Amino acid sequence: MSTKTTSPEPAAAAARTGIFGRMASWSQRHRWVALLLWVVTVAGITAGSQVAGSAYHNDFSLPGTESQAASDLMEEHGSLQAGATVQIVLKDAGGLDAGDPGIRAMLDEVRSLPSVADVQPPGEGSVSPDGTIGYATVTLDGVAEDVPAEHVTKIIDTAQAAAGDGLQVELGGDPVRNVQEEGGGGAEGAGMLAALIILILLFGSLIAAAVPLVTALFAVGSAVGLIALASHVFTVADFTPPIMMLIGLGVGVDYALLIFYRYRHELRRGADPADAARFALDVAGRTVFFAGCTVIIALLGLVVLGLGSLQGVALAVALTVLVTMAASLTLLPALLAVFGGRIQRQVRKRPERSGDDRWRRLAAAVQRRPVPALLVAVAALLALSAPALDMRLGFADAGNDPQSSTSRKAYDLLAEGFGPGFSGPLVVVTEGPAGELRQTLEQTEGVAATTPPLPSEDGAVTTVIAFPAGAPQDEETSDLVHTLRDDVLPGLSQKTGTEYLVGGPTAATQDFADSVSQRMPVFVAVVVGLSAVLLMVVFRSVLIPVKAAVLNLLSISAALGAVALVFQDGRFGAQPGPIEAFIPVMIFAIVFGLSMDYEVFLVSRIHEEWERTGDPAHAVREGLAATGRVITAAAAIMIVVFAAFILSPSRMLQQFGLGLAVAVLLDAVVIRCLIVPAIMQLLGRWAWWLPGPLARRLPRVALERPH
Repeated sequence: MSTKTTSPEPAAAAARTGIFGRMASWSQRHRWVALLLWVVTVAGITAGSQVAGSAYHNDFSLPGTESQAASDLMEEHGSLQAGATVQIVLKDAGGLDAGDPGIRAMLDEVRSLPSVADVQPPGEGSVSPDGTIGYATVTLDGVAEDVPAEHVTKIIDTAQAAAGDGLQVELGGDPVRNVQEEGGGGAEGAGMLAALIILILLFGSLIAAAVPLVTALFAVGSAVGLIALASHVFTVADFTPPIMMLIGLGVGVDYALLIFYRYRHELRRGADPADAARFALDVAGRTVFFAGCTVIIALLGLVVLGLGSLQGVALAVALTVLVTMAASLTLLPALLAVFGGRIQRQVRKRPERSGDDRWRRLAAAVQRRPVPALLVAVAALLALSAPALDMRLGFADAGNDPQSSTSRKAYDLLAEGFGPGFSGPLVVVTEGPAGELRQTLEQTEGVAATTPPLPSEDGAVTTVIAFPAGAPQDEETSDLVHTLRDDVLPGLSQKTGTEYLVGGPTAATQDFADSVSQRMPVFVAVVVGLSAVLLMVVFRSVLIPVKAAVLNLLSISAALGAVALVFQDGRFGAQPGPIEAFIPVMIFAIVFGLSMDYEVFLVSRIHEEWERTGDPAHAVREGLAATGRVITAAAAIMIVVFAAFILSPSRMLQQFGLGLAVAVLLDAVVIRCLIVPAIMQLLGRWAWWLPGPLARRLPRVALERPH
């Protein structure tokens, strides 16, 4: 990224132009072809995805876990408990009559519906002690993710048609929750509108503001269609599309803005639009490419976790970033060729409001007292990180659903009539006699009630359902799962010579959370290690990658602390509960990659000044001054796009939005403005130290344009 004030001669420039500059030149010369190719590509992918439809599927199976073993055993021997269940919850304040002809007729009709394997009417043990609340259990012929949504909807409509004359009918269970749509609401639209406003304020022109946004929209549109098609081949969770749009919009605008800002900078220096675009792509394009590759590496690191549902999400978001990067490097130059003349005239008419001096003064202030600035900033981040130490992982259940939903009403009715743990039973499976099993479970602290032993179809397997005293999300319920597995059932197994497995949705949730916690260190090591190697190659420094890794981990831990503070502790009006089990690893993968955007963009400018002047303090001041305005704008756009998802009705998207917004805010403000200048000042020339033997072996990959 040159600091000269004149553009190079065309021949010299062409000789030194890198691959991204040559791509920009091709896109500019064939602007209408490039635009047409993108339009046809997006239209073709969209049409194809609409014709083929999507096959999103949630796969939370965890081979090797006890809950999965219990599920496989029940399915192998034809146990009804292997299938998903729906509870039809009935309440009549005047007294529930389970034999009422209307109720019996409704249950008979439900029994005849598709995907229904069995219906158990209210009876002994399924009517509350006061006789006002009861439930019927509808067993389906598959797991919740495999039952067609229209079949579940038909069950809901059929059951609720019997309501009236004082009878309330609500339905609960995972299949019911799955068909209750929880999309992103207006979050995407709100995020785009906020991004457009920030861009207009930054550039003072609707056309200039629209160019980065249009680039992002093309990329997101392509990625969403591609993933819908890919869902027919790979396992892709149904919550993937809103996450893709969340990341795609933020990253897409971010990457296009970094390139576009450099393009305008070159226009102000006197370059013509073609040379400005080529130079911008040759310089900022390299930064975008490297940052995008870092995000993709971080996301693909999720494959190390071996969690099927997360692998699909990771691949989908990685593809989104890849398409976004391609749009920034090929579509954006074509748009600049189309609108370059108007943007150039506008740049010349509107003098740039220089904010460089403010950033230069900020860096100088930090450099005068680097130790206090560093200590205060790090202490603040550590304090915000503290709640993450007690983070409890799990999954939202019906108790987190909107109060107007039938699943939430069914949950509340069951808790009212039978206790809070009734909606999260534990399913204990054995291939031997279950008489002593039930007696042992009833004597275990934390178990409120049990069912009689339930034999499988072939009689080889017996199941006892235990209802915890606490709600499914309560910490005491998680402790009960471990107590049964580690203390209670091993002793009984030694006595009877029979193996006992604890399964069911609540135990499976605990297994998923435990699996994430156990595999997280390996995942972090892989992602941090690969990213550090890339940074070492680019900046030819040992300490720069170490600094980047530590600071990224610090911003991520602070973001997770904020998520725990709000959603686990229930601050600011949020309903308290566990953090979605995959939120920490997803936020880590995404934020670690995104943080590299600003790290690379800032440090590459510092590195350029260091190479030019050999003065480390001057390099830091000039690097921050040159990048301050654009990084602030890019961060502001990401923050508003991510924060818009806090408005989503989905608790999972709310947690994603808050975590990502807080991480970017801290990274762009606290780390970039305070910690990085302080550390670079303390390191001085040592920041660029690289041992001789390592320097000879590492390849040279420059982000800056050769001088």
